[in-house]
Amino acid sequence: MFNNKVVIVTGGSRGIGASIVKELANSGYNVVLNYNKSEDAAKQIKEELISSGKTVDIYKADIRNREEVKSLIEFTIKKYGKIDVLVNNAGISQIKLFTDISDEDWNNMLQTNLTSAFYTSQEALKYMIPKKQGCIINISSIYGTTGASCEVHYSAAKAGLDGMTKSLAKELGLSNIRVNSIAPGAIETDMNAFLTEDEKIELNKEIPLGRMGKPEEIASCAKFLIENEYVTGQVISINGGWNI
Repeated sequence: MFNNKVVIVTGGSRGIGASIVKELANSGYNVVLNYNKSEDAAKQIKEELISSGKTVDIYKADIRNREEVKSLIEFTIKKYGKIDVLVNNAGISQIKLFTDISDEDWNNMLQTNLTSAFYTSQEALKYMIPKKQGCIINISSIYGTTGASCEVHYSAAKAGLDGMTKSLAKELGLSNIRVNSIAPGAIETDMNAFLTEDEKIELNKEIPLGRMGKPEEIASCAKFLIENEYVTGQVISINGGWNI
């Protein structure tokens, strides 16, 4: 299978990002996997996919830094001549009482989970808008809608990401560029690895489908949002019914 579309996935070396990279590469997309610290994981994914005939590049960039974002975009343009899809997946989480959140905690959370998407989207749009074609997918969270106790800064950043999604979709519609968010619930990734087995059992009792989600289930939604050309400005909740 061959697909001429070029996709950048930020934070693509682990968890949901890695699943999105694999889903799209296996569907024939040309994928640029962005990573910052997890070089070994990024190389392993690249080797795995290249060995099966897929097209994957890896590129190190700290997307909290606009200059490094520019270098990521320029690398992609130089190699492929275009950017069809941007998946803003990179993010961090932190559990902390609101009264204990430091300025550094707050700034790092917003810079990583929200400002980075502003940088990457703005730089990618320099190439999407002239072509009047493109798709941006922001990986948000259920907490962007519901909020989460002891994760105020995380929830605020994700709510901001959803707001950016809706506003940008309205602004870019006439340029034929679509912008959507995916808001996962509890997903089996490293971000939730701190949960004990007992905590997972209690959590699953709160979820109507009785289990945590899988990264692959988020990845398949990302593929749908790329390929369905009449969906924009949406926050797609994939949470097993946790929030109805």
